Amino acid sequence: MALETASDALQPVMAFALVGVLGVGSQWLAFRLRMPAIVLMLLAGILIGPVAGVFDPERDIGPLMSPMISIAVAIILFEGGLTLNFHSLQDAVKGVKRLVFVGAPLGWLTSALALHYVAGLNWESSVVFGGIMIVTGPTVIAPLLRTARLSKRPAALLQWEAIVNDPIGALAAVLAFSVVLVLTASTTLGEAIWSFVIGISVATALGFIGGYGIARSFREGWVPEYMKVPVLFVVLLAVFALSDFVLHESGLLAVTIMGIVIANSNLPSYGELLRFKEHATILLVSGVFILLAANIEFSALAQLNWRAVAFVLAMVLLARPITVLVSLTGSGIPYKEQILVAFTGPRGVVLVAVAGLFGERLFALGFEDAALIAPLAFVLVAFTVVLHGFTLAPFARALGLTGSDIPGVILVGGRPWTTAFAEVLQKSDVPVLMTDPNFGNLRTARTAGIETFSGDILSEAAEHRLELVSYTTIVAATDNDAYNTLVATDLAPEFGRDNVFQVMRDTSDSARHHLPTTLGGKGFGPEMTDREINALIRQGWGFGATRLTEEYTADQWRAENPEAHVFARIDPKGVIRFVQSDDDVKGAPDVRIVSLRPKTEVEAA
Repeated sequence: MALETASDALQPVMAFALVGVLGVGSQWLAFRLRMPAIVLMLLAGILIGPVAGVFDPERDIGPLMSPMISIAVAIILFEGGLTLNFHSLQDAVKGVKRLVFVGAPLGWLTSALALHYVAGLNWESSVVFGGIMIVTGPTVIAPLLRTARLSKRPAALLQWEAIVNDPIGALAAVLAFSVVLVLTASTTLGEAIWSFVIGISVATALGFIGGYGIARSFREGWVPEYMKVPVLFVVLLAVFALSDFVLHESGLLAVTIMGIVIANSNLPSYGELLRFKEHATILLVSGVFILLAANIEFSALAQLNWRAVAFVLAMVLLARPITVLVSLTGSGIPYKEQILVAFTGPRGVVLVAVAGLFGERLFALGFEDAALIAPLAFVLVAFTVVLHGFTLAPFARALGLTGSDIPGVILVGGRPWTTAFAEVLQKSDVPVLMTDPNFGNLRTARTAGIETFSGDILSEAAEHRLELVSYTTIVAATDNDAYNTLVATDLAPEFGRDNVFQVMRDTSDSARHHLPTTLGGKGFGPEMTDREINALIRQGWGFGATRLTEEYTADQWRAENPEAHVFARIDPKGVIRFVQSDDDVKGAPDVRIVSLRPKTEVEAA
């Protein structure tokens, strides 16, 4: 349908397509520009909604918008629960407990005080809205962590707090609203308590039953492989709907518990389920942010005054830091990590959705200032998303809580040639980690001062003990072709297929051993096997890095090193790019060429 004016209503199909294109397009553009994706999605929604008037969710989608957002938030929280494996907590477990059991009630108190004394809301609205303010938003935290590349423990603290406290915040609002109903004589105290207790009990039971049922049926083979994801989605929706029917907003708790139960069930198919859910969550986060931003009305924001600005500043500079620092006192968490968590509290979808719901309910009960709840929620979300989107990474770097600014390389295999290659990379200031299941194979690397890990790179021990966030590229280079293929295939979804390489296989030329493109990594270096490279090392060949200048070009280097095999180039910022031929070498000033050269050329250099 052609749009004649900005006020023309979009057909629902066109509206859904527009939301999808803008949401995913914003994420892709953010990746290309190295910007926070949340900021671009928020901006895109505002531009097509209240600014241009091209898309109005209430007009173009109608009554479907509210249930769509509710289901999307439920799936997002479930996916978050799927990532909460208790083994992944380790030394952060005490901090997470403090942030949940101490931080949630304390955050409720500080938020309610800020709402009453700074924003000027009455106590009823402040207490209900303060309960919702507990949440920090997994829809925002996940993209921020992906961009900022934080160290493991602060990342785990922020992720667990966001996911666990999200349903707690919604339930806190339900509890506070029940108290308000009692005070306004809309219901009795006994009815309110009974309804709340029953709702929480049902949500917890449904979450455990749903999670255990999925885990048991998948493990016993009752569900065929091709139906696992559809069955998972159907059970998820059923658990959420049933729990929400008993007590509004309790469905969020049910699906979070369901996700945590499945995450800790050691399912063989857990990895595939998690990756699929991550992809679905990216789509849902994109769509929900576009919808919420496009649905905002400038007339509602016009009701706010200077108190709104003071309230947002009070939440960011006082309420959040006080809550976190008090909660983590005596927890053993390093003070720098406490500071990072204290000043990182972005709000997201759940806050806006639940705040709008309870704002309408309170307004219907006669609390006129409840009309300010939805605009205040949106302003807080917009401010914190922009603030933390641009400041989290540099703030964490200043505190020394991120991976190296220069992307590192993991070399899997303690071979003579990988050790020599690692030494050259380390001298070129590229972070290197060498791993090998055999402790003895890493002896030379340890002597050379290279960071090593003795164990299987695919093991849980590697995931828990290594700061993998510092490394963006992995090279599978053991003397076992099958193991190299397994490592490259398994780690490709985590590192990205363009960043996973594998040394050439000894049997790659044989039709009987040729692997499909879905297995293994990209070709590493010249077309040479591990055996062939090691043979050259034994003959006296060596790795070296040569810096190009305006006077000393790539052509001159090649003329002086005619037999050298080029493996990589390192750009002026320290980013390494593996190459397979001279055509891939982009000669420019300050670019370093890493190559394997004959003994005569090494001595000449």
